[in-house]
Amino acid sequence: MRRVVSNTSPLTNLAASGQLDLLHALFGRVDIAHAVWDELNANGRSWPGRDEVAQASWIVRQAPSNRALIRSLQRDLDRGESASIALAVELGVDLILLDEQDERRLAQQQGLTPMGVVGVLMLAKNADCCRQSVRASMR
Repeated sequence: MRRVVSNTSPLTNLAASGQLDLLHALFGRVDIAHAVWDELNANGRSWPGRDEVAQASWIVRQAPSNRALIRSLQRDLDRGESASIALAVELGVDLILLDEQDERRLAQQQGLTPMGVVGVLMLAKNADCCRQSVRASMR
């Protein structure tokens, strides 16, 4: 299976549509930066996906160690996006889940392959493990 890091928005968007488990079916494990977890709990609110991420043993929280890269990325991105890209670089993942164009561009500059929620849904639609779930959500 592919090794994947996710930023906040793919988690919240998939959770809000009841499709977060597609990530588990497709990738087995998803790594997130602690900054992403912090965003899911921002301002004392429970954002969509927060409870699902908290309960998912297949989502692993980690702290990237390359502070210089994080600071460099934070010139253009928020804390979660920067930490996600830095973590993906450190882990040498196959794929990083990002939805925004600026973050995708910067991820590609770091040698990463970005994919958004639409890409995840398309991948799931064509995967044997997920066809039924994706079709049901499109009805």
